[in-house]
Amino acid sequence: MPHNLFKSVFLAGACLFAGFAFSQADSFPVTINVDAKKTLGEVDPVWRFFGADEPNYATMKDGRTTLATLGSLAPDKVYFRAHNLLTTGDGTPALKWGSTNAYTEDANGNPVYDWTIVDRIFDTYRERGVKPYVEIGFMPEALSVKPQPYQHDFRPGSGNIRTGWAYPPKDYARWEELVYQWVRHCVDRYGREEVANWYWQTWNEPNLPQYYWGGTQEEFFKLHDHSIRAVRRALPEARVGGPDIAGAGDKYMTAFIQHVKKNKTPTDFLSFHAKGSPTTIKQEDGRSFVRMGLDVHLRAANNEFSQIAQDPDMKTKPVIIGESDPEGCAACQGPANAYRNGTLYSSYTAASFARLQEMAKRYGIYLEGILSWSFEFEDQPYFAGFRQLTSAGIDLPVMNSFKMFSKMKGQLLQAESSGQLSLDEIMAKGVREQADVGVTASMDNNSVYLLVWHYHDDDLDGPDAAVQLIVDNLPAKFSRNAQLTHYRVDKENSNSYTTWLKMGSPIAPSNEQRTALLRAAELASIENRKIKINKNSTKLDFRLPRQGISLVVIKSN
Repeated sequence: MPHNLFKSVFLAGACLFAGFAFSQADSFPVTINVDAKKTLGEVDPVWRFFGADEPNYATMKDGRTTLATLGSLAPDKVYFRAHNLLTTGDGTPALKWGSTNAYTEDANGNPVYDWTIVDRIFDTYRERGVKPYVEIGFMPEALSVKPQPYQHDFRPGSGNIRTGWAYPPKDYARWEELVYQWVRHCVDRYGREEVANWYWQTWNEPNLPQYYWGGTQEEFFKLHDHSIRAVRRALPEARVGGPDIAGAGDKYMTAFIQHVKKNKTPTDFLSFHAKGSPTTIKQEDGRSFVRMGLDVHLRAANNEFSQIAQDPDMKTKPVIIGESDPEGCAACQGPANAYRNGTLYSSYTAASFARLQEMAKRYGIYLEGILSWSFEFEDQPYFAGFRQLTSAGIDLPVMNSFKMFSKMKGQLLQAESSGQLSLDEIMAKGVREQADVGVTASMDNNSVYLLVWHYHDDDLDGPDAAVQLIVDNLPAKFSRNAQLTHYRVDKENSNSYTTWLKMGSPIAPSNEQRTALLRAAELASIENRKIKINKNSTKLDFRLPRQGISLVVIKSN
């Protein structure tokens, strides 16, 4: 793993505060200008979508806790997508596996529906203010054209993923009836208005035949048509879409669009996935570090956006990036995934979300959501290196980035940073030379919100950004004095992983150590003070370490 992930001595917290006398040797200047008079439309909470391969983790102790945290960020506006909601089995989870046993057949071959396990999963969501983004899949054993072997034998680094669950149905009419009965049951259980608020889409990444789909493109399109027909038959106003394909650089999205238009298959939203590609770079001294692939991530999204934009009808549909992550396998481990516990993940998330929104606007497309395929892995060692939001029920730094996003409200403001790289530059060559110090700003009735990130693809130490933040044209309600709260995610703040390393990386933390880890996992504020507003303007100076994120909130009195 990268050398700097194991460093336990970091910059002293005192250097984080406004007014610190910066040294030219260990920092570089960044000027950020925000104009509170120039608004750019409502803040879109694109961050509020999450997902996981393993649906049954949701009902377990740390799964329930993680869902509760997500639901509290925006009650009844957070959505969760999961694989394996129709997979055959007893509900025992494993890596990249889950099951609900929703469909079996009796001795005479008649369908038997059992919603017990899937109800428990959806009930757990709803009790915590989370709604389903329903992925219709995978294939029950009794319906699969190639049922054996059924459960895969995946392990990090090995195993065959595509087994009986991944194949088309032997009877499309029975598949359609299964979906119809499921949706009708959900309407009966949760209410028509509630279920109409969910998203419904078919399968996962059918353009990756080596993993998730054992049929042809035509067979997937047929499966999709039957699925959507079933959903709409049970609930005509249901929100339906797809195809949640992998961003593989192909033309699958174009083929899908042509198909649903030709067959008049209802389509309320379009969805695709986009992932990065981290690698390990070996240095001359023999040590290695992780280099992220934000450029790969953005080019994958660009390929899909460009295809959608070519169709005048589909260009008007909302788009959800149904999985958007630094790489493609949450349950995999290894040196290139060593970024996950620390602040490289959280700063990458901030930098990528801003660019994906910018890209959608460039194409004139409404980006409704960016779904992070990151949840938790139950009963695994502390900080085991999976792509997750929490570890052993303890929030990781990346979770605190979402807590920051959730605070952004109101109207977007025009904001410019001298340290922010252009979208085209990052797509062309990543963030490999100059760091990316970017900004997003918004304002509601009482507060201005200023989100600033300091990102670099390379997981190496680097100079801090000496930020001068200037906010002009504040409304009159911001009197001569206002209240400033400065939230921070970095190596010392809002960071349970750093705290665990300083403890000596205990395998089984004591009660006292766990309490300290939970406290360190909270979103921390490093400043809370009155500031002066002079002629409707204010200026703030602070130091932002590499991989750090700041959220500055200025509240009127």
